[in-house]
Amino acid sequence: MNNEKINVLFLGETWTVTKIHTKGFDVVKLGGFDDYSVYLKRGLQEADDIEIDHIPNHEILTEFPEKQSQLDEYDVVIVSDTGRNTLTMYGDMFTMPMGPDRLEMIRRFVEEGGGFIMAGGYVCFQGFQGKGNYHGSEIEKLLPVNISEIDDRVERTDGVRPTVTTPDHDILQGVADDWPRFLGYQSLEAKEGSTVLAEAGDGDPFITVWEYGDGRSMAFASDLAPHWGIDFVDWESYPRFWAQTLRWLSKRTG
Repeated sequence: MNNEKINVLFLGETWTVTKIHTKGFDVVKLGGFDDYSVYLKRGLQEADDIEIDHIPNHEILTEFPEKQSQLDEYDVVIVSDTGRNTLTMYGDMFTMPMGPDRLEMIRRFVEEGGGFIMAGGYVCFQGFQGKGNYHGSEIEKLLPVNISEIDDRVERTDGVRPTVTTPDHDILQGVADDWPRFLGYQSLEAKEGSTVLAEAGDGDPFITVWEYGDGRSMAFASDLAPHWGIDFVDWESYPRFWAQTLRWLSKRTG
């Protein structure tokens, strides 16, 4: 781990798009690619002590660090809208062994001093129709929350505003009290020994942190990008919140 820069490995927040437009007699097929990692990267562009390496979802199978020592060169790993299958599988599934267990690599990375964030979304935590599928995984072990066995989304089309419960925590210093509304979040259960920094709804843990082994982890129950976080990304304290989160997780503060 680098003692000067906070080196961050950011996984996910991308997808390819296939559209079929039917215009009367004619059918037009369109393709595209969306990269919502730009919201976090733009938010942190003024933080000159933070450096981000981003791996899009379609490249994780081939570009994720091959060895534990390569993963350990980072200070913090972020998983956002990346399902368990994407981290588990390899491009060549007809090889024995396919490769090291990446979920176990991440768990060991945190246990030995690294920082970790899982952000909410349709394929994180348990996710839409269970497609995130992190319940019972090595990732759940290192997180400060228990993950549901079923679809864990709480859709709030009217918007829900988080309430800060631990305002004196290092992560929240100087962060505005008036959090924006979110269009949804994951329903999670805080583990014994964790610290809930903010709640949503009827006391659901919205931001939860704890110490795991020699490392630290955070469960951020909603999107760090649209769509759930459509107002969040434009919030005045968005850059400060994430910069201070990464500093705390990497033990540069607190």
